[in-house]
Amino acid sequence: MLTPMGSLFGELARQATANARREVETYVREIPELGSLDVNSRARAETLEYAVWFRRRTVELAPENDMLTEDDLGYITSMGASRAGSGMSLESRQRVLRVHTALMLREINEATEAQRGGHVEELMRIMSWFAPQGERGIGAYREGFVTVMRRQVPYVEQAALLARSLLAEDPAAEELALVAGMELADHYAVTVIRVPDRPAGDRDLENEIEALVKRYGVPATWCPERVGGGGGGGGGGELIVLVPGAAGAARLHAAPAPGPDLVPDLVPDLLQDFAQALGRPCAAGSTAAVPLSELSGALDRARRISRAAPLRRASTRLRPHTLADVFVELTVADVPFVDEWLRTVARSLRPGPDLLVTLDAYYRHDMNRGSAATALNVHPRTLDYRLRRVRELTGIDPGSTHGVRVLSSVVTRSLSRAWG
Repeated sequence: MLTPMGSLFGELARQATANARREVETYVREIPELGSLDVNSRARAETLEYAVWFRRRTVELAPENDMLTEDDLGYITSMGASRAGSGMSLESRQRVLRVHTALMLREINEATEAQRGGHVEELMRIMSWFAPQGERGIGAYREGFVTVMRRQVPYVEQAALLARSLLAEDPAAEELALVAGMELADHYAVTVIRVPDRPAGDRDLENEIEALVKRYGVPATWCPERVGGGGGGGGGGELIVLVPGAAGAARLHAAPAPGPDLVPDLVPDLLQDFAQALGRPCAAGSTAAVPLSELSGALDRARRISRAAPLRRASTRLRPHTLADVFVELTVADVPFVDEWLRTVARSLRPGPDLLVTLDAYYRHDMNRGSAATALNVHPRTLDYRLRRVRELTGIDPGSTHGVRVLSSVVTRSLSRAWG
């Protein structure tokens, strides 16, 4: 007996309600945020009604390859808005779309098997309809979700979600960029601004971060420092900022270009603004702009650079450090016996007066005595005396090649607070 024309669509129509119930049950079982559908009868009824409606519209439109109407897309958009309004996370929203698509394809396969294969023509017809109309439906759903999310989620959190999704190579980044009103770039430079523990009772940084994000319009997220069971004021952490950059900038991979790594012009200004608002020392590590697929590795490098970089206030020529600035200190940090030797040299400078600060100014001004003395607000003879004291206490001439190699590393390691 020949299968009558339209039997595949007929089977899908007959199973529409049962399949819709299965979809709702799958949501409850597999998506924690939708577990409430078990106790919220109104939300469950709304979800079931929409699932039945979409299946019936599929059966009505697919045979003649008709498109979803504007009213259809409006209904789908309203469902996306409803989900966002209920507080659903973007991750759960993504899982809803994946579950829905997988179940729809499964139902088509089950209907085909129930009809012992059915007609290939019908199967091809519904599959050719499902792909483009499914894409339009998902687009409408996302539009509703994004519109409500933009209203409900604070801008600083929108920027944080975008930054985290980019670092995780999450496809949702494109959508989150729409929420935040930011245009996605092909390349980003990663900057990590390290903030040490704040004194007890010091204010939080929410206002400073929000002002920074609003002014520069870049993805940024605050990562609090994980505090162990020991003491400490707590409240430290790092601000991770992704700044769009041009392709072809200096890279931090094998065989990098010699000289300073290139970072976008925006980064120094952003760092200065944040440091001034912070009012305390901080340190920044930056990478050159890298493709989206390499952001995770760039974050690791920027984080390590920031931890090796000296902590400074905004008033002391604060700038983002790159690999070229602290490659020696990064290497020393991984060789304990060398690091301990440098620490011993640092201890020998304690009798002073102010020898670490003096050496810092001396090297930051390329060993120009006049500029260093001015920066320290002392007479050049006072600077000379302190440099002689360094030589007496360590046996190392600060102006020699050996002195630059050893003592500049001592200064950077000390000011980074690597030794506590």
